[in-house]
Amino acid sequence: MDSITQAALGAAIGHSLLSKKIGAKGALVGAVVATVPDLDVILYLIYSKLDMLSVHRGFSHSLSFSIIGAFLIAAILSRIRLFQSIRLKLLLLFSWLCLFTHMLLDTFTAYGTQLYLPFSNKRLGFDSVNVVDPIYTIPLLIGLILSLFVYNSKSDSTKYNTYGIVISSLYLIFTLVNKEIVNAKISERLNHEKIEYASLLTMPVGIANINWYGVAKSQDSIYMFQHSILSSFESKIEAFPINDEYLSLTKDYIADKMRWFAKGFYTVEKVNDNIRVYNLQVDMRGIIREENKTFPTAGYFEISKNGDFSSGSHKPK
Repeated sequence: MDSITQAALGAAIGHSLLSKKIGAKGALVGAVVATVPDLDVILYLIYSKLDMLSVHRGFSHSLSFSIIGAFLIAAILSRIRLFQSIRLKLLLLFSWLCLFTHMLLDTFTAYGTQLYLPFSNKRLGFDSVNVVDPIYTIPLLIGLILSLFVYNSKSDSTKYNTYGIVISSLYLIFTLVNKEIVNAKISERLNHEKIEYASLLTMPVGIANINWYGVAKSQDSIYMFQHSILSSFESKIEAFPINDEYLSLTKDYIADKMRWFAKGFYTVEKVNDNIRVYNLQVDMRGIIREENKTFPTAGYFEISKNGDFSSGSHKPK
């Protein structure tokens, strides 16, 4: 999820576990530790844009890293005077929760994480919440602010922080339940239209888990349409050819990376001598109409004839 949300959750954890010992500084340290996994963006200085598709949210977002990182961070904190009154076990729990909840939040999004590295590079994602969703973040921030600045002088000041964590967590659980309901509705629509498909992707668009896209994959086509839990209006089902054979015109490792990154949900176009890949697993901004053409989403990856890799985006008019 977005950096503000990650930091807010880390701050809430830090305030909950450390505030009795170091006060408001616990929230600050929690916010910092919770952002550590996203420091992998620094690796853009070393790796190519293509390689970063697997490096970002890679090992730094794995269960292995959460354990190794927790021990390292706890060991560092224990040597700082501010934290020497805190038991090492508590510092270890605090560090692990900040790291683990970061990668867990990212797992709820479409981008997903490689949670099982280095044992498996499978990208795990629940696809149940948008990368930015204030409905999750706002309760966290309100609870934290109330505990830090409004009721900070009371012995039970952390209870408002706890309320924020509980409400936000319940919302995440709701998104999983809601996704199952949406899946059933979208499957019903596809069956009614007699569209045969091998796999189905459902993705929330925007905030509050209200608007969704259904993406059904057949042997040679992708079928897409919008679904809203607040409306009975049924949008038109759009079909896009997958054109997987175009990927064979690129280098094998590029084609493999594109298929892996999209988890099979993609379409391909040939534009002049370049190959464009529309990744519906990660980029779901919805169907785009530009001049007289329709595209499954705005963003695309482009591979030139000589193998150069780049990204671009359509701008609807």
